[in-house]
Amino acid sequence: MPELSERTKANMDVVLEETCRQLPHGGDHDSRKFIAERLIEAAQAGHSTLGELGIIARRALAEILAKRGE
Repeated sequence: MPELSERTKANMDVVLEETCRQLPHGGDHDSRKFIAERLIEAAQAGHSTLGELGIIARRALAEILAKRGE
């Protein structure tokens, strides 16, 4: 697994926090973990910008909400 740059890690942090704000109380552990795992996969595949990571996070959030029936 390649080491992610500090900028990529910072971008992932920002996107995770922004995305989880849309969940009640900032999201539960499982929801945050699900989104974070998707962000890690995307970053390892070379997607490191805020825009790219934001798209991935919003898709993961949509999946979570669809599973809950929201």
